[in-house]
Amino acid sequence: MISLQRLTKRFGTQTAVDALSFEIPSGQIVGFLGPNGAGKSTTLRMLTGMLEPTEGAATICGFDLRTQSLEVKRHVGFVPDSGAVFESLTGLEYLEMVAALYGISSAAALPRIEQFITFFDLGMDTLGDKLLGAYSKGMRRKVVITAALLHNPPVVFFDEPLDGLDANAAVGFKTLIQTLAREGKAIVYSSHVLDVVERVCDRVILIDKGRLIVDGRPDSLVAAHGSGTLEKLFTQLTGGSGLERRAEDFAKTFRS
Repeated sequence: MISLQRLTKRFGTQTAVDALSFEIPSGQIVGFLGPNGAGKSTTLRMLTGMLEPTEGAATICGFDLRTQSLEVKRHVGFVPDSGAVFESLTGLEYLEMVAALYGISSAAALPRIEQFITFFDLGMDTLGDKLLGAYSKGMRRKVVITAALLHNPPVVFFDEPLDGLDANAAVGFKTLIQTLAREGKAIVYSSHVLDVVERVCDRVILIDKGRLIVDGRPDSLVAAHGSGTLEKLFTQLTGGSGLERRAEDFAKTFRS
């Protein structure tokens, strides 16, 4: 479903993504991890056609990222970390616009929208009467997730999808992506909430400074490195050792 062959992105002299190569089959939830600035969001923006690669190649559902970008966009759903929306539209207007962009008729779009807002516990009165600029962060996130899934894409990219969601919505979302994977979708889940990644992801890809560090099942990687948890493995492999001691030393500076 997703195939990268030495995918690279440079901004001037800075290499943000450095020759990444991996494949993701259908039905798999992959945790895409890395510290801030590792190149995760840049990689996702390339795979969704928002950025052009500098070198290398990638295919989504067999469509070439460079030469068949429109077909790629038709086959992916993307929830960006920004959660940006058109604030001058109501939630319903925004979702109807997204549906129209994917060629979904109004008659087909409205039942899908109603299913999603029921799942996310959003009222149709709120969706139809309230401008997105007045929505809370969590409500916007629910609308953006709905927009990404409206056209039933076989590949879905999530960048910090739980940001802003309350506890109940987060539990429902985790069940949702596991169900989508069982139905054959390929799910890429980028997040810094590592305990959630450890519970819901079949596989973890960890990058740092744009390069692949490890790729495998979370439990196997943790066992192989003797880390105990995915969080400790992350800090171990990305230069985060000694963080607890440094935090304790920093806190002491506030003592009189």
